[in-house]
Amino acid sequence: MEIGVYSIGNRTPDPTTGRRPGEPERLRSIARIAEHAEQAGFDVFAVGEHHQPPYALSSPVALLGYLAARTDRLMLSTAATLLTTNDPVRVAEDYATLQVLSDGRLDLMLAKGNSAAVYPVFGRDPVDAGELMAENYALLRRLWSAEPVDWSGRFRTPLRDFTSVPRPLDGVAPYVWHAAVTSPGTAELAARHGDGLFANHIFWPPPHTARLVDHYREEYARYAHRAPARVGLGGQVFVRPRSQDAVDEFRPYFDNGPVYGHGPTLEEYAATTPLAVGSPAQVVDAVLGYRDYVGDYDRQLLLIDHPGLPEKTVLEQLDLLGEQVLPALRRVTDDRLSPPNPSKCHVPGRGRFPSGRAGQHVAP
Repeated sequence: MEIGVYSIGNRTPDPTTGRRPGEPERLRSIARIAEHAEQAGFDVFAVGEHHQPPYALSSPVALLGYLAARTDRLMLSTAATLLTTNDPVRVAEDYATLQVLSDGRLDLMLAKGNSAAVYPVFGRDPVDAGELMAENYALLRRLWSAEPVDWSGRFRTPLRDFTSVPRPLDGVAPYVWHAAVTSPGTAELAARHGDGLFANHIFWPPPHTARLVDHYREEYARYAHRAPARVGLGGQVFVRPRSQDAVDEFRPYFDNGPVYGHGPTLEEYAATTPLAVGSPAQVVDAVLGYRDYVGDYDRQLLLIDHPGLPEKTVLEQLDLLGEQVLPALRRVTDDRLSPPNPSKCHVPGRGRFPSGRAGQHVAP
């Protein structure tokens, strides 16, 4: 299993000091975190895309290009590229360029996005999100697999005898993941095209994520692809050598976090979602516990530079995770002689969509 970290580039104030990092500081910090993640032994680093304050990260391809020149081993990824508002021709060209320059250390995570406000910024209507995603992805695949391309659709001007450049490295397009939090339609799109599903289940209880992954695997099997289905999961951790120290230090960040603060307590949230706060052994147990409800899976990305945590603390997290958590996780997850059977994993309450989640204050 690949294990990595990701950042969404938020500029949340540190609740213990009241200080909010500026945009240049935050972008440079994310780059340092990525370099440190490689040194600590992580496999993947991924960055999100947002187009409004308080985020600093609107151009993942630019940051990933910078990181490609400053790292040697890390797989670089988006988390995620908004294919509903980005032009697929631009996406095809940008990420093929980055794939070539990184010598193939790139894959792409696609999503519709979770903010309707971004659509009119790019001349789109959020009502069209599902159709935009399907049409733009069909064109992106076509641009990477064929030359020249003739194309007409509902949402953009036609293409005639067009070839995007550069071509994908060695004729193989970047691997594509589809990010989903609540949408079975996204799982179906990933399954139909033989792509991976990234279930970013940081806000939802296990039964919901189990249903989403089950649905993807069922659809994937129906299409009888040659390659196996691939599942990735999000997660949140905060680790210190002593459990109580981790809880005490993280509590003000949780209590004031814009995405989950001012709702359930830290203890309630950790009991009902994948959030893991504690000692290295407790974090290992929590992450390995994800397999209890999704079975064996392929990629684990951890969100650790949130919400308002200072860079020094994030780098300390990477060191502790690299020294004590990653080796323990790999001892288990790299042993694939008898992987869990997803069809036999049982989670109480598993059924069809939708499911309640932990904390109604959390935005999907």
